[in-house]
Amino acid sequence: MSLDIYTGATPNGWKVTIMVEELIEAGVDLPEVNMHAVNLGGDQFTPEYMAINPNQKLPTLVHDGRPIIESCAILQYLGELFPTSLFPTDDRRWDVIPWLYWQAANIGPIFGNKLSYTRYITDATDEQKRHPIERFGKEALRLVGVLDHQLEKHDYLCGDDYTVADISTWCWIRSYKWAKVDITTKPRVVDWVHRIRARPGVERGISFGVPKDEIDKFSKERRAQYMKNGGGIADNSSLKSDI
Repeated sequence: MSLDIYTGATPNGWKVTIMVEELIEAGVDLPEVNMHAVNLGGDQFTPEYMAINPNQKLPTLVHDGRPIIESCAILQYLGELFPTSLFPTDDRRWDVIPWLYWQAANIGPIFGNKLSYTRYITDATDEQKRHPIERFGKEALRLVGVLDHQLEKHDYLCGDDYTVADISTWCWIRSYKWAKVDITTKPRVVDWVHRIRARPGVERGISFGVPKDEIDKFSKERRAQYMKNGGGIADNSSLKSDI
């Protein structure tokens, strides 16, 4: 009944490593967990990885031979497999599931696009990037406003309890400086970021594949490597029209 997790130090990857650590914090007796680092320099395109994830993205969970793709689906799978307050099993799950989908459909794509145009895309002029940077930047701020509205009512995204919706959303919001999305005009959101970061399970979850002194601030060399990998992925010449 081992859990094999194929992931890396990315927002979507952090979701699963944090979830594993939070389940441990909650007292769950997990089976053997095997962590596999996937190098975004090309490992995701190998036949071996495509055999478990035809979409060629991170992360992937394999449980007893069953591959589960998509980070939020993995959170739900683990939440149902090992019930805790992170993923309620009663009707309260419907306080959580819509916000988990909200992150997958909104926060991830918008912050990801803002990050790509801000940091990674090099095969376009500054003038060509101006419109998408403005568009994705404004929508990112609107979504931060939605989060702030939720936090006006309670300490966490879905209520008084910390859940998978907070995990999934936090993993993208925590990188607001890298994406150049200014969340500091929303003090409740900033406090929420710090509140979640202070959790021991989160500390351990974001440590996977990163030296301890670079958990919160990457070295110049690591930033350069991320720029290189991200630029390779974002460049139109690397895009495929088929797998």
